[in-house]
Amino acid sequence: MELQRTLQKLIETAGPSGLETAIAEAVTTIWEPFVDTIERDRVGNLVAVKRATDSVESERPRPRLLLAAHMDEIALMVKEIVSYPKDEGYGFLRVTNVGGVDVRHLYGQRVTVHGADELPGIIGALPVRMMPDERRGKPYNYDELLVDVGLPLDEVRTLVSVGDFVSFHQPLRELLNERVAGKALDNRASVAAVAVCLEYLAGRQHSWDVVAVATAQEETRLLGAFTSAHAQRPDAAIAIDVTFGKGPGAKEGNVFELGDGPALGLGPNVHPGIFKALKKAADALEMKVHTDPHSRASGTDAYGLQIARAGVPTGLIGIPLRYMHTMVETVSVDDIQRAGRLMGEFVARLDADFLEEIAKEMMEA
Repeated sequence: MELQRTLQKLIETAGPSGLETAIAEAVTTIWEPFVDTIERDRVGNLVAVKRATDSVESERPRPRLLLAAHMDEIALMVKEIVSYPKDEGYGFLRVTNVGGVDVRHLYGQRVTVHGADELPGIIGALPVRMMPDERRGKPYNYDELLVDVGLPLDEVRTLVSVGDFVSFHQPLRELLNERVAGKALDNRASVAAVAVCLEYLAGRQHSWDVVAVATAQEETRLLGAFTSAHAQRPDAAIAIDVTFGKGPGAKEGNVFELGDGPALGLGPNVHPGIFKALKKAADALEMKVHTDPHSRASGTDAYGLQIARAGVPTGLIGIPLRYMHTMVETVSVDDIQRAGRLMGEFVARLDADFLEEIAKEMMEA
């Protein structure tokens, strides 16, 4: 698998939170060669199963590890169709956010409006000299921004409806030092890392079934983590997401250098036994990893996985990323590769006694 080409396909495919059909199809083509079954569930998650390589028949079902990487992205939604002059001339769209969009980054962006057809557009606003004095020098707000698709009002009303999604249109850009930038690397970087893991396992024996889930609607409600963990009944789980990368002006602590290895979450959302096992897997690979502590819920799929049913022992792997929730998110391709290999090694090292051992360690702690 050529990782940069895989990343390009993933981030250049639209997948707003709540409209994941196209990105699910793209992920299917990437994961399918490495798994035994793959399908979408009733809420839009993509669920792939790689069965254990152990061929011994047993009355007991094989233990299952769920790997969750969300495939949705932040986006916009049409909230109003306006025109200039009023009720004639050209049509414009006012929008609102879907997920944690930073409005400061919207002006001048290229977008795709997902209406009756897919319409290319740009986000514009009045130039600063035409703004009221009290608004000059301040970030635009949603009421000042407009999506322009270049069509007359009657055509816009035919092709676009209030509630239609608007995705950002940005290509993958290759930077120096094995780094890439673009939109939706949160969390397509992790979807790619799961592909690396599945490819890694194609050459390794493993006694657990692996359920890889590209989860839906993480950016808005953690829907896919809650539902897939409930439906798939995993014995353990790992969420993989991005974490904050170091950069100028970033506060020290809980930020990580790009290209220096993945970060392992540690805190209320993480089972200490999973954390220790991931560390051991990293040691076996002679891979550098970091500890990413959190004192409350992590804000990732790990929260939804951990509290499903009677509770699922859960781990969390983070890929350092700069400029989160923008159209120029930046990651190291090496970190994606390492995160995938780390998951694969973790899976290969799981045995029948793993759950009992980590439970015993908690009781004795």
